[in-house]
Amino acid sequence: MRSAGWLSVVVVGLSLAACAPCVAAAEGDELVVNVRYRGEIPESDGQYRVFCRKQQWDAGETAIVICDMWNQHWCRGATRRVAELAPVMNRVVAAARRKGVFVIHAPSGTVDHYQNHPARRRAKGAPEAANLPEGIAAWRRWKDETEERVGYPIDHSDGGCDCTPPCKQGSPWRRQIDTIAIKDEDAISDSGVEVWNVLEQRGIRNVILMGVHTNMCVLGRPFGLRNLARFGKNVVLMRDLTDTMYNSRRRPCVSHFTGTDLVVEHVEKYVCPTITSTVLTGKPPFRFQNDERPLVAFISAESEYKAADTLPGFAHELELNYGLCCEILQGSTERNSADRHHMSGMEILRDADLVVVFARRRAFPADQMQCLRDYLGRGGPLLGLRTASHAFDTRGSAPPGHDEWLNFDPEVFGGNYHGHYGRGPKTAVTPADATADHVILKGIDVPLLSNGSLYKTGPLAEGTRTLLMGTIPDQDPEPVAWTNRYRRSRVFYTSLGHADDFENPQFRQLLINAVFWAMDKPVPERDGAVIDAAAIQPRRLETCLRSLSFRPEAEGRSGEIRPRPNGAARSQPDVSTPLRCARHDNVASLCISWAPASPLYPIPERLGIERPVTVQ
Repeated sequence: MRSAGWLSVVVVGLSLAACAPCVAAAEGDELVVNVRYRGEIPESDGQYRVFCRKQQWDAGETAIVICDMWNQHWCRGATRRVAELAPVMNRVVAAARRKGVFVIHAPSGTVDHYQNHPARRRAKGAPEAANLPEGIAAWRRWKDETEERVGYPIDHSDGGCDCTPPCKQGSPWRRQIDTIAIKDEDAISDSGVEVWNVLEQRGIRNVILMGVHTNMCVLGRPFGLRNLARFGKNVVLMRDLTDTMYNSRRRPCVSHFTGTDLVVEHVEKYVCPTITSTVLTGKPPFRFQNDERPLVAFISAESEYKAADTLPGFAHELELNYGLCCEILQGSTERNSADRHHMSGMEILRDADLVVVFARRRAFPADQMQCLRDYLGRGGPLLGLRTASHAFDTRGSAPPGHDEWLNFDPEVFGGNYHGHYGRGPKTAVTPADATADHVILKGIDVPLLSNGSLYKTGPLAEGTRTLLMGTIPDQDPEPVAWTNRYRRSRVFYTSLGHADDFENPQFRQLLINAVFWAMDKPVPERDGAVIDAAAIQPRRLETCLRSLSFRPEAEGRSGEIRPRPNGAARSQPDVSTPLRCARHDNVASLCISWAPASPLYPIPERLGIERPVTVQ
């Protein structure tokens, strides 16, 4: 759950320190670290794909920096979340120490509390590094011009307090929270210079940042992600052991936890890669107790249909518009890569509410495949896209220690994949007999046209329900979408999923409907770009209008939000408010006139709105 700007991040973020360390690095265990980052898709107008790469680190050349996990924050919500994070973080740090990872505690502004602690003396006593970077002592607002031009994906200009009423700002912190143990062999510092010196003294090349808050201190402190990345450390954010300061009433009006996920995406695009605590614990990533969003895990590993390009955008839509939490587990996209069968992070399936598979002829490590088997064994719902019908059949090329699932298609999907017709004719997709009223087809305008070759999938197993049929000239129709039950799991499969299909709003709506059907939840009502304005106070309404993302062509336009002709609602005052463009730094103005009628006010597409938004 990521251009030239990103390429520069990769080069800097994954390079080694320029100068030799002052002392030899301590020998430690080997760490297998699976980093995730995002790269811009060429000629895509700002769309990004997810990359996951396996790296092998020497634990003795690795450090953890714990940022600003204070005993108290001025925001009550932030204090509660730190208290929830701390015991998990302490266990992760303890596991890292046992492997030989060095630990630095950085509770900014409170290090004098530890002036006589051996860990504080260690940081102060480190000799000045020969390669001490100019600027390491200063806060870093942006990593480079690319990040500055894009800006943050959330509005935290009010300080980010999500409490009601908002908390009074101040500086009540006095020390690091006591739940996180500080050992004598650790270091304590909030100085970029001291942190750099101790890293160089110990020959540290790899740095893991954890703590709070990602959109402020974790990124910007002198020892933070931006500085360590631009000065050559192989730095990563541990994305499950962090939090943001974000007020969900501010742009883009999503949950606090979605706001954090958006900042993590920003980090992966413009600053450095991320990892999860799973690499040290073997357990699923941490989630806050109050994060009630259904968790959707995408397993993406194919080289034919650009799943790595299309799934992040679809996941983003589910996060922003439907309140879901999405995590993308990305395998290799290379046909002949040495890591073709590598996959990591499937431990998250233990907590998942839905799994989406878009993979082709892979054999994942046995422990990872067991996570999928266990997930389906407990009745977890499943969506399969296109090559998922032959996701785990390598035709005998599985490496040792890796697992296949040869009968995945007939056993789980109820399918019968046996090849596909040649490329060329478009596939016309229409409802199967007596299924037009199925909830998955609700709101779908058919026929659909697909550029993908038609899969040969019939006849289906007994118990399946065919929803859509595909036809090409001079051939018999084939099922292209159906439902099934695998034990207690609700299963949906479609042989659609060509990259062009994701450009079709009808196909995306089909998948959205299937997502909620599989989770046995009602499909949310959508009516284009809609604001539910019946009970919104004028000030709240203005705040939410500011959250809408506009394309550049919205600049200088004006329009009227016209009510639907049913029902009645009280009048709303005229609103004229500046709206910031999401991908560009210009400001567009939109004049909106309210009229009394229905509580639902569709916004015409001609205004250039980038995505549909419902304000509750």
